[in-house]
Parts: sequence; structure tokens; C-alpha cells
Amino acid sequence: MDTTFDEFLNNFKQFPQVEAIAIGGSGNAGTSDKFSDIDVYIFIENEIPVNERLNLIKKYSSKYDVGGEYFGPGDEFWVDKMNCQLDVMYIDKKWITSVVQNVWEKHYPANGYTTCFLFTLKNGAPLYDKGGWLSNLKDRLNTPYPKELKQNIIKRNIMLLKDKPFASYYEQIEKALSRNDANSVNHRIAAFMASYFDIIFANNELLHPGEKKLVKYAKDHCAVLPENFEENIEKLLTQPNPDTLKILDDMVVKVKKSLRR
Repeated sequence: MDTTFDEFLNNFKQFPQVEAIAIGGSGNAGTSDKFSDIDVYIFIENEIPVNERLNLIKKYSSKYDVGGEYFGPGDEFWVDKMNCQLDVMYIDKKWITSVVQNVWEKHYPANGYTTCFLFTLKNGAPLYDKGGWLSNLKDRLNTPYPKELKQNIIKRNIMLLKDKPFASYYEQIEKALSRNDANSVNHRIAAFMASYFDIIFANNELLHPGEKKLVKYAKDHCAVLPENFEENIEKLLTQPNPDTLKILDDMVVKVKKSLRR
């Protein structure tokens, strides 16, 4: 990496709350570009006081946002000597262990993004692992994709797309269109897409990589994709569009067809 980066991590290792450190993000997922920052995951037993984090980060940065927690516990800052941004995310050890247990081992699905935290855990490269806890947790993911989890994700999210008797995403979008409520249309299309991709990745027995460059990631890694996959997404996301419901109908039909392959 960089001597400044190594020095920064060595300072973080001194906090007794830190159990492990890993680097991840778009770089490890193969989706990084010139706009990407460096994601650092700090796995903690207990919270590190904000003032202690700030005192450390100020040694390396003249521009920082520490303790804001707008997107979860974390700090964002520009590392002057490295000329790049670091995003440090603090992940509770007990919480991430429960995610592995509930999703991977008990097969509980979610409304989209079911396995994205497992992707983060599995693809993060350990830089520090006190006592081997992180390695042991990652090892629990080194098993074949659970068939029951695959079935549960597909069943739950297919219902949400259109089949649910009340308040499916399709129905919500239909009502929003009739009200000419563009904000609600965009909000519900985003939810539709979250479940749509959850189905696709589960059907291909792949962990969900997050929310960036999903079309490209799916095309590069999925053996089975719905017909007109990219074309339908491009049309759906071009709003306002008088054919929105027709596109949604076609996407639901095609993704169901892809499950039978």
C-alpha cells in the first residue's frame, strides 16, 4: 500500500477495542474507478471514542468528517500524503457475526441486498486479525451457497416485485404514476431494482456486491440473466416514461423465466 497507510493502520491497532482490520470496497470487487476511495473496515468489540479517533485522524488529514455517522458508524477523510480519501467503517463484531448466522446459516432473506454484508466480509482482505477471529468468521462462508437461502431470497423478492396481493412494488409504482408523483415513482423503482438484483444474484448463487455498477457486475459474473436484461433496465431508469408499467411487466416475466433455466 503506502508507508503512510501502514503507519495509520498501526496506530489503529493500538486501540484495545479493535479486533481486526480489513481493506475492501470497489477495489477488491473489481469495480473501482478514478472516483473510488479506499474502504477500511475496523471490526470492534466496543466503540472507540470519537475524540480519540479525531486526534488520530488529524495527524494525517486536513479535511475530515469524524463521528458524523450519516451512513453508519464511520469516519471519512482525505489523507494528505497519500492524496486520496479513506472511508473507515466501524463494524461491531457481534453484529457481523449475527449476520453470518442469520443469513448464511439460518437462511433469512431481506427485501433486497440480502447478502451484501456477506460479500463485504468475504471479499475484504485482512490486514490485522487479533486472535484469528476474522479468519474464523470468513471461513464460515467458505461453503456452497445454501439452497434454502437461494430459495428464500427468490420467494420473498419475487412476491415483492408484483405477486404480493397488496402493496407490491409494481402496485406502488402504478399508484404513484397515477398521482403524477415523480418522487414516489423513483423511490419505488429503486426498491423494485433492489429486489430484482437480489433475485438475480441468488439465482446465480452469488453474493450481492452492493449498489455500484450492478449491471456490469451481473453481466461479468452471472451465468443466467433475464432476457433483455440491460435494455429493460436502461428503459426503466429513463424517467418519465409512459411505458414504465409495460417495462416492469416484461422484467417480472423475464426474471421468472430465467429461474427455470
